[in-house]
Amino acid sequence: CFFIMIILLKYLKIELSLIMKINYLIILILFLSCYNQERNCKDFQTGTFEFESISSSGESLKTYFTRTKEIEVDYFNNKIDSSNVNWVSDCECLLKKINPKNLSEEKSIQMKILSTSEDQYIFEYSFVGDVENRNRGQAKKISDQILIKFD
Repeated sequence: CFFIMIILLKYLKIELSLIMKINYLIILILFLSCYNQERNCKDFQTGTFEFESISSSGESLKTYFTRTKEIEVDYFNNKIDSSNVNWVSDCECLLKKINPKNLSEEKSIQMKILSTSEDQYIFEYSFVGDVENRNRGQAKKISDQILIKFD
């Protein structure tokens, strides 16, 4: 941004002293530092959530999951699956299936919360170490309580 401002000033043939340029830079840095993307990750470490995705055929698919500090239980297509949760920071955790059914399910999933709002968060996830196949999603917190039945 500073470089754009300098180019603009040169284009407009405005000559500024070095001190003025530094002052503009400080103002610009202060202005940009005021914007911080909200990340209240601890609010989303536990509770009951809804995650909606679109299948390859265009069908809307809803998954519900409950999460404590140590366990996540997923409810999808009348199937229940559970994973151990290991929070490595306030915004990042590793999920490992408790009862994997195949080799693919034995791999841990890395999940990182990128931003939060009042009742939703945007996250990035992939198999651990698979940086080329990261995906993003959005989950909505529907309760602070751990719910078992979903309608």
